[in-house]
Amino acid sequence: MRIPILTSFVALALACLPAQAKIVLTMEDVVSLAQDHSIAAMTGRNMFASAYWNYRSFRAEMLPSLNLSASLGNFNRSLELLQDYNTGAKSYRSIYNLSNDATLYFSQNIPWTGGTVSLSTSLSRLDQYSPERLTTYYTQPVYLSYAQSLWGYNRFKWSRKTEPKQYEAAKREYIESMEQVCQTAVMYFWNYASVLEDYERAQKSFEDSKRLFAAAKTRFDMGTITRDQLMQVEVSMLGDSLSLNTCVVNMRSSLNRLCSYIGCQEDTELELEIEYDIPDITLDYNDVLERALDNSSFRLNQEIQYIQTEQSVAQAKANRGVQASVNARLGMSGSANRFHETFVELKDQEVVGLSLNVPILDWGQARGRLRMAEAQAETTRNQLEQSMIDFRQNLINQVMEFNNQHGQCEISRRAAALAEESYELALQNFGSGSMTVTQLDQLKEKRDNALSSYVANVASYWNQYFGIRRATLYDYLTGTDIDAEFENLIK
Repeated sequence: MRIPILTSFVALALACLPAQAKIVLTMEDVVSLAQDHSIAAMTGRNMFASAYWNYRSFRAEMLPSLNLSASLGNFNRSLELLQDYNTGAKSYRSIYNLSNDATLYFSQNIPWTGGTVSLSTSLSRLDQYSPERLTTYYTQPVYLSYAQSLWGYNRFKWSRKTEPKQYEAAKREYIESMEQVCQTAVMYFWNYASVLEDYERAQKSFEDSKRLFAAAKTRFDMGTITRDQLMQVEVSMLGDSLSLNTCVVNMRSSLNRLCSYIGCQEDTELELEIEYDIPDITLDYNDVLERALDNSSFRLNQEIQYIQTEQSVAQAKANRGVQASVNARLGMSGSANRFHETFVELKDQEVVGLSLNVPILDWGQARGRLRMAEAQAETTRNQLEQSMIDFRQNLINQVMEFNNQHGQCEISRRAAALAEESYELALQNFGSGSMTVTQLDQLKEKRDNALSSYVANVASYWNQYFGIRRATLYDYLTGTDIDAEFENLIK
């Protein structure tokens, strides 16, 4: 199952509808609209785009690069302290010149060693105006450079381990965020469905109360009930009227939340097509666990954290003790007063050097940083082991609750049907005088509670189902993995 990207027919219909339009939405329509238009969905897409370009930057760092660096128009007219080459005497001399230089270089990082190799060409021009006018060119037609830390920390080695996993985790986290959007949309859908049911029941109860009050007045005129009983019926009718008004307010509030989340106008009139039949699905814990570990971002993120703990220890080890790096440059160079003459007698150029940094007395700083990194790594490993235990336990609870929820729905459906039938019989018996107002109110309350419980159980079923979907990234209704069209997200 692929996550739709602005493909819902209903989304197009909403965009074209005028104000006060009325549309019919199923739960699937609400989910599709939320995936296309909700702020949470847009946030998820932006976060994935950020992860994508971060991964692209990593890939680009592993590829050759061509760069041009230049220093142009460096004019210098000042007094500078210079030393005489023959006598060693220092004096301030007048400097009056203009320099320009440019370097074009082709570089490549070496991920296996952590070094950098570059092939370059450069040109410099120096225009000297005092004590006499003189122009000098210096060129390096081609030279090869290499810089390498001998046994230091190689960041490319660790980036190659973590970056692909982080990008794959970002893909799965995006799908999980869309599944969270689905779960939230389903919650808003059934919240609205619940208040709609409350409103319809309140409306029916108010109509029943008005008929009962009319019948009670007739019986009072006939002398079969007392004025106190008539007043109880009237109080019940007024209470139903208040409940109806409250349901209207709740319905408007719930509708506003639903419209806001799925991205339609507040004045859009929605009609929900509510389906109470639920599929009978029984989940196997081992299957759910396997899919959750294979499909979700949980295990990938754990692997990344394990690698990062090793990385921090490796970096602390590399930064202690002697630090050494080698730099080499091989090529040709030439200098002349005319540009074309710089290439006539080119000279070999070989520059090789070794840099050392030897800590003699650091009072145990490097050792302390290593011990701290090792302690933090051990703490992280323990936390990851505990999080895996918690993950498995939470998944067990989710599967058990979901497998039990279908039975809960069937029981509450039967209870709601019986409560409704009992209340209807009570209404008929009230007209014949065999039922009191108090008894009728009690049966009405039981009916309302039973119907609310049934709606709540169906809502809980779908909420748990989408929770399982988010944990496994698998649609058990269609039997397919949930995927996304990532290419469309980065266009």
